[in-house]
Amino acid sequence: MGQTLRDILDAAARGVFPPPDGGTTVVPQHCGRDAGVMAFTAHSVVFTDEDPRWVYDTLAALDCDALAATLHPRFLAAFLERTGRTTDTVDAVLVATPLPGEPSLALEEIDSRHPRVDYARARRDDVRAWAAEGAVLVMGRGVAGRLEVSVEVDEGVRHRGLGRALASAARHLAGEPLWAQISPGNARSVRAFQAAGYRQVGAEALLRRAHPG
Repeated sequence: MGQTLRDILDAAARGVFPPPDGGTTVVPQHCGRDAGVMAFTAHSVVFTDEDPRWVYDTLAALDCDALAATLHPRFLAAFLERTGRTTDTVDAVLVATPLPGEPSLALEEIDSRHPRVDYARARRDDVRAWAAEGAVLVMGRGVAGRLEVSVEVDEGVRHRGLGRALASAARHLAGEPLWAQISPGNARSVRAFQAAGYRQVGAEALLRRAHPG
């Protein structure tokens, strides 16, 4: 059996990455929900149930730097058209190891219809959520079953370090590597997660079913 997407992600969480050879690895989707591209340093992984030959031929036809080809707008547009999927953005992908003990931030687990929780439930499995004053922390299983985290802080309580505190608290709640996908333009969130000990390992374009049902 060949290497799976989960194998690659588990290795990346340990700091072991695909060879920086300018190549592209195509692996099957972990499940029908998620297809996409994960770009590491000088190597990309395309996870799809489409014919790998189509992936390689489409990439070869692009007139661009081979290192940038998998996240090139023309490749992503072709990928979306072929699969009938949709996407939002190219995210920075960060990961952190779990921390022992209880979070220092007071949290209350909730079963809420908060928009951030609804967003997570549409994209992840086994979603759990916690609330702090003016903020919410959400965790669930996303791409290849990895444990993913997101946070949202109300405007009125920002600039107090709450985003960083939530990102750090999540590491105490996780018993395994914890992943975060953040739009690169969301510099405030990127800084908060980095300050909480998350490190960037790559970039990702996630292709979702246009009609999840």
